[in-house]
Amino acid sequence: MEHDELVSALLGLRERVADLRLPLETATAPNARADRTRVLDQLDDYLLPRLRDPGAPVLVVVGGSTGAGKSTVVNSLVGAEVSPSGVLRPTTRWPVLVHHPLDVRWFSSDRVLPSLSRAESAGEQGLTGARPGLRLVASEAVPVGLALLDAPDVDSVEEGNRVLAAQLLGAADVWLFVTTAARYADAVPWELLADAARRGTHLALVLDRVDPGAETAVGDHLRQMLEDAGLSSATVIVVPEVELQDGLLPEAAIGPIADVLTRTATDPAVRAAALAETWDGAVSDVSRRALDLATAADEQRAADVRLRAAVAAAYATASDRIGHATSDGSLLRGEVLARWQDVVGTSEWFRSLEQGVSRLRDRVIGFVRGRRPAEPALVEAVAHGLSAVIQDSAEEAAETAHSAWRHDPAGLALLDGLALSRASADLRARTAEQVRAWQGDVLGLVETEGADRRTTARALSYGVNGLGAVLMVAVFASTGGLTGAEVGIVGGSALLAQRVLEAVFGDEAVRRLTQEAQSRLAARTDALLDEESSRFTRQLDATGAASRDGDDLRAAAGRVQSAMSTRTAATAWGAGELPAGGAGHLRGTGAVARSTEVAEPEQPERTRWWSRWWR
Repeated sequence: MEHDELVSALLGLRERVADLRLPLETATAPNARADRTRVLDQLDDYLLPRLRDPGAPVLVVVGGSTGAGKSTVVNSLVGAEVSPSGVLRPTTRWPVLVHHPLDVRWFSSDRVLPSLSRAESAGEQGLTGARPGLRLVASEAVPVGLALLDAPDVDSVEEGNRVLAAQLLGAADVWLFVTTAARYADAVPWELLADAARRGTHLALVLDRVDPGAETAVGDHLRQMLEDAGLSSATVIVVPEVELQDGLLPEAAIGPIADVLTRTATDPAVRAAALAETWDGAVSDVSRRALDLATAADEQRAADVRLRAAVAAAYATASDRIGHATSDGSLLRGEVLARWQDVVGTSEWFRSLEQGVSRLRDRVIGFVRGRRPAEPALVEAVAHGLSAVIQDSAEEAAETAHSAWRHDPAGLALLDGLALSRASADLRARTAEQVRAWQGDVLGLVETEGADRRTTARALSYGVNGLGAVLMVAVFASTGGLTGAEVGIVGGSALLAQRVLEAVFGDEAVRRLTQEAQSRLAARTDALLDEESSRFTRQLDATGAASRDGDDLRAAAGRVQSAMSTRTAATAWGAGELPAGGAGHLRGTGAVARSTEVAEPEQPERTRWWSRWWR
């Protein structure tokens, strides 16, 4: 039951991590993307396979720097060249996994490292340049329950090899890390060893090619470095500089490594402790990284909100500008004002204001009845002025939004290759279309309102276009944005237009018509601005950064920790259930014990004791 609960919790965490997208360039995004890959690899390559098959062989991944002697160690343990050695190895991208023939079922499928293809040892040709995979080699020398995987160099000049090496090390039950007396302090290996400390991986280090007589000093220094790095429990095996025999280390030199690996694979208690150390550490590491990913997801969503807010603010300002320009009299200047004066007569303007609006009202009524030719010019001037206001506001909004994104790393990456600093190329045409449509709305309002006043409508049935033009003036004519002589002129325009409309429709109807015309204009201009702003927001929609925050990940990590709280090494890995041995025998196993039995280091002491007694 506990096993099923933990499997379910890990699968749930994997689903949440796989669904996570980190498309925006936030401060945590680069590291979070790498963490996401590590978590998925750790779950797929190690945690879930090991949990489902606790009795599977112990996988020992042999890693290290270029030229450290990893392949030589593997070959020496097996007693044959199963992994080609040398800098230019043909199977660097196809690392060798050596196992007992009875254990082939554990590795020939995708139980572990499912992203890597498999090839038998006979299929060596054609592996160079192919996508990464595992070359499986069966050997009777490997004990049942143990497998050795010779990984690529952790400091390879090929990035793909370094990535593959890290992935393989993440799938290990035990790391056998090979270094040399000359290179054990190099920075790159210690980065991976620090990662091992974070994961709590069961670790053994082989310190190779140590000058005779320097074994103790070099070994002690390495152990101190390991202790300082939080790896005091790591096993250190010192291999002195010796001459190879047919390309293999002598049994006496390889013996300590063989003993450690054999005991780890075949002693139930040692095996359970090693698996528990690595597995529990990996779960803690995955859970910790999942919480970091949750924070990164929150930052992604915050960046999405921030970028959308910048766009919304820019285009809201544009909408406000248009709203002010179409209500504070700003549009009634220049060409529009000139065409309006053509309607009312410039020479009589100020005198008419003193004498009342009756004569000018007659003049405008004559205009709306179609007796003056200026109405099309006025309508066209209104269209040009309104289109210019909308275009200018949209251009400024695009520039403002683009600038805000350009100064935000998350937005800057989205702008690459996009021409968003200016309004759309077709905005001018779309604006003209919407302005014409709004003018049609105004004429429709006039026509609809006039239908309820049959007498007036009949008298002015041929002046709907003129009344529509007057209503446009009434919508725009306020003195808020004008100065000097324009104030009096436009103020008079507003008063005159309102009086004419009131004479036809009544004051309450005029207020309603004006408000409705303004509302419809705002709706059409906002639709244009929304379409313009969507050029930005579509980039964000495509990323999906706003779809999920980190709460699901935190909950999933919490369920994993809860399921882990009742597990122990004995119940998880069956300490005592495995046989205390198995078929297969690593080369050099027991060589240290045999050499101790043959040697008689105490003889000189016995002689000295007898001489003293005799004297």
